[in-house]
Amino acid sequence: MRWLRPITALVAAVALPLAVPPPAQADRTPVPAAGRPAAPVLAPQGPDRPVCTDTPLRLTFDKPPRLGSSGQLQVHHADGTLVDVVDLADPGTRQRGIGGALTDYGEVHRWTYEPVVVDGRTASVYLHYVLDPGQEYYVTVDEGFFRGQAAIDDRETWRFRTQDGPRPGASRLTVGGAGGADFCTVQGAVDFVPEHNTAPVRIEVAPGTYREIVYVAQTKPHITVSGAGPGPAGTVIGYPNNSVLNGDAAMSDVPARQSYCPRRVLPQPDRFNCWRAAFGVDADDFRLENATIHNTTPDGGSQAEAFRGNGDRIVLDRVRILSYQDSLRLQGRAFVTDSYIEGDVDFVWGTGGVYVQDSELKSLDIGYVSQIRNGEGGPGNVFVRTRLTRADTVPDGSVLLGRIDKRFPASQVVFLDSVMDAHIAPVGWGISDGDCTTVTQLRFWEHGSRDPSGDPVDTSGRLACSHQLDMEEAEVWRDPATLLGGWDPRPATHDSRTTTDGR
Repeated sequence: MRWLRPITALVAAVALPLAVPPPAQADRTPVPAAGRPAAPVLAPQGPDRPVCTDTPLRLTFDKPPRLGSSGQLQVHHADGTLVDVVDLADPGTRQRGIGGALTDYGEVHRWTYEPVVVDGRTASVYLHYVLDPGQEYYVTVDEGFFRGQAAIDDRETWRFRTQDGPRPGASRLTVGGAGGADFCTVQGAVDFVPEHNTAPVRIEVAPGTYREIVYVAQTKPHITVSGAGPGPAGTVIGYPNNSVLNGDAAMSDVPARQSYCPRRVLPQPDRFNCWRAAFGVDADDFRLENATIHNTTPDGGSQAEAFRGNGDRIVLDRVRILSYQDSLRLQGRAFVTDSYIEGDVDFVWGTGGVYVQDSELKSLDIGYVSQIRNGEGGPGNVFVRTRLTRADTVPDGSVLLGRIDKRFPASQVVFLDSVMDAHIAPVGWGISDGDCTTVTQLRFWEHGSRDPSGDPVDTSGRLACSHQLDMEEAEVWRDPATLLGGWDPRPATHDSRTTTDGR
């Protein structure tokens, strides 16, 4: 099939560090017999320490391993039934379903991903399917799957058992990479939530780094994902996903039934761009707190959302959003508080309405803070008490607060009571053709902008069709309910009024 394409080099260009295996496994260094490579240390290993049903398989060698160009790793039930295959010669092995995602036509969508990731001396294998709970398995590996390594071709060398799952309908699920949790991955916990869920479910994620694409389908509302560390930098979830791997560049020649995004807000431009986020949510009433979402696509590696929210009543509380282009995308009503967002090109974007308060927006390069595309009379984005900062290499006057093209002439972006460093250009705003007469409904508004010293920003050079709100006008938009159609999530959010970049 045309849509089974080879993996892109961008997947491996920047990899998140792998979650550390249990010390008993990590500290054992294989000792080679004379004249031949040592057998790797295998994890999980043995039926006496049951593991998550979504566990990665890990092999630790005496030196960094090299993948072959062919050969299979197979997972079998204890009775010999084949469960999953990773085949290095088959391009299809580099695709998998995630989160039960369906296209706009109701067909299963498959993401391109990297099933085997080498980090130092450890190779981690990410299977296509979750295993069954309370079952015993064995793994075989062909000779040449790892260059120079002998085969594992019997039923005893690599055996393990999965643990029993949480009780059905559990309202609290745990995720951890070092054992003792309900699941090893965030996606495993999301998948356990029942379809058309009606009760709140809290997923608590232990400190660590989780290298995975996460997708929450619209059939999984009322989920909270919460990092369990002392701060958002302690729990990191992410992947080098991007447009080249899973977005417009990858899907442009794929039939619509297999590629079109569900729940499209803007039907034409949103055909494929839902699949390229590290963490994507199409569900309503979703909350993310005290965690970092990091799209590790390198600078210049194409559009690459860290977090994409495409549901109603989404809350981000004390989160760090890290990427370069299109870092945070929110479609539908959303509320962001006490958070840190960084990027360079349109790193806050989407439709609306989105209310962002008490947060830091850091520019990593010359570019644009926002690109908001809402319809006529529709709500856009309002930023209240935000701090607009920059990397040391970003020059004065090189970043716009927002830009838009004339396809979206009624777009709304509002900055209230915000601190702006000198990297924000005097003109402030931009439109594609520079002609204000083509965007008569544009709502680029501002009030109370100050520099880091507390002095008022000189706004006399702002774009002619932007507007400085007076005190009375600004007060209306300080209330989230104005933008969010009566929804005010503030009482349910953290009240520290502090931002963090994790340093």
